[in-house]
Amino acid sequence: MLSIIAAGSIFFPGLFLLSKRCLKRTPGLKWSEGDAVIVSARLVSSVQAIMASSAGYIIASSCKDIIEDQHWLTSTYILFAVPYFVYDIYAMFMCYWYKVQVKDHEEEGAAKPMSTVIRSYLRREFLMVLHHVVMVTVCFPVSVFWRQGRGDYFQGVMFLAELSTPSVCLGKILIQYKQQHTLLHKVNGALMLVTFFVCRVLLFPYLYYAYGRYASIPLYMVPLSVPWHCNLGAALLMAPQVYWFSLICRGAFRLFSGASRHQRPPRSTDSDPKSPLQPPANGYSPRETEREPISH
Repeated sequence: MLSIIAAGSIFFPGLFLLSKRCLKRTPGLKWSEGDAVIVSARLVSSVQAIMASSAGYIIASSCKDIIEDQHWLTSTYILFAVPYFVYDIYAMFMCYWYKVQVKDHEEEGAAKPMSTVIRSYLRREFLMVLHHVVMVTVCFPVSVFWRQGRGDYFQGVMFLAELSTPSVCLGKILIQYKQQHTLLHKVNGALMLVTFFVCRVLLFPYLYYAYGRYASIPLYMVPLSVPWHCNLGAALLMAPQVYWFSLICRGAFRLFSGASRHQRPPRSTDSDPKSPLQPPANGYSPRETEREPISH
């Protein structure tokens, strides 16, 4: 057990440091420290997501009896991934720290002390930090010890929630480098919307449906048939997913509604028929931009 945890403790921070070093020193790239940190953190998150999703698919497809069947990869990957959540709290802070430094430099203000930045980070990322802490302090012991080897299928399905993470990470990178106008950002946004909804929001109703089919009971009877702490755990895990999905929907609405506004041809006015407003080369209407700035 300890050797697997140690392996994860080395792998995720090591991959982060290796990626950062390569981005800073590779000829033709030579990114700044801040840029290398931000992209490396997203890369590690995407790698972890791919590994978790692959493990989840293997586990779920191997369990015919969704309650009793076991797969060695279930507990093994949980032990391996636990250090990731501890590392990621640090990685998210480093990303936030460099963003604050860039903002202070652009505003020509004095650098904020570390204690102030930490407090600001914890306020801004409170829900995500709380999610990671709960994963380590609650979900880890429950998944490894309390289950007693039962329900590996459900654990595997929950690993598949990470399928949405690569598109989330790519979206953050594109926003960070002001690429919201690109086709890649729009395609990735649509993919993120679909994968997040399917893999993180519909995930929990599907788990209830799967158990109802296994126990030959209607879906509406499942919450009354499982222990209360299972319902409580599912509700607490699903709540932040629904909140984050609502934020993604708001962002997607701004993205696509803004794009549709910018594609409208400008209208000429009768007061100046000889000087119609010509569309600029970048496709953005100056009147619309002045009236309602678009930010994503």
